[in-house]
Amino acid sequence: MRKIFLFAVLILCFAVTSYAAPCYGTKMPEVKEFFIGLQAHSVLKRQLEDEWGKLRSMQYFFLISYGVYDWLSIDLKGGAGNINQRSGAGDKMDYSTYLGGGYGFRIRFYNRGKTKMVFGFQHISIHPHTVSIEASKHKAVLDDWQFSFLASCDFRKFTPYIGAKWSRMDYIHWVDRDRKAVKSDLAKSIGFIAGVDLPLNDKVWFNLEGQLFDSEAVAGSLNFKF
Repeated sequence: MRKIFLFAVLILCFAVTSYAAPCYGTKMPEVKEFFIGLQAHSVLKRQLEDEWGKLRSMQYFFLISYGVYDWLSIDLKGGAGNINQRSGAGDKMDYSTYLGGGYGFRIRFYNRGKTKMVFGFQHISIHPHTVSIEASKHKAVLDDWQFSFLASCDFRKFTPYIGAKWSRMDYIHWVDRDRKAVKSDLAKSIGFIAGVDLPLNDKVWFNLEGQLFDSEAVAGSLNFKF
């Protein structure tokens, strides 16, 4: 069973060119324990509805997770990010890096032997700098929402996991005071996840994560527990 699980993870990792918005994986802090980390998240392409085309975003975060119970963690992040939007007609809007952050939680509903299953919710909001074009001011916010189900199996030196998620990414755009919320294409909001935790020692590990279908992005983090 463990060999089949690992084989499935490797197929998902190498068969795709797209990777996921971060779900953190199934490694969770125990009660009253903290995890901290540094994370880079690059959204390479996310399709938007109608003529709004697609967007990109590069994001950097400081992570902190706290174990409320052995089966429940609260996940917070703060940092910065940008937005690059390209319409279907080829028009470009580039918003330079400024504040960003997020929050979420994870619930471990199965933990037996070396197998774990986790349900999670994550939200990221990016607020880049406003752009002035001629006499108009353009402001944008990126809101990324997702729900995920993950299953992992511990091996000797690493922990791979697979799962599925539902996500949406909203591009909220103002020209002066005219506000428009452009939603991601809901036909592409279901994704499959493949990830791995790679320990350096008992208290330090790397997390890498991948996804199919709903977006093209890559995320990685260096994490510590105390």
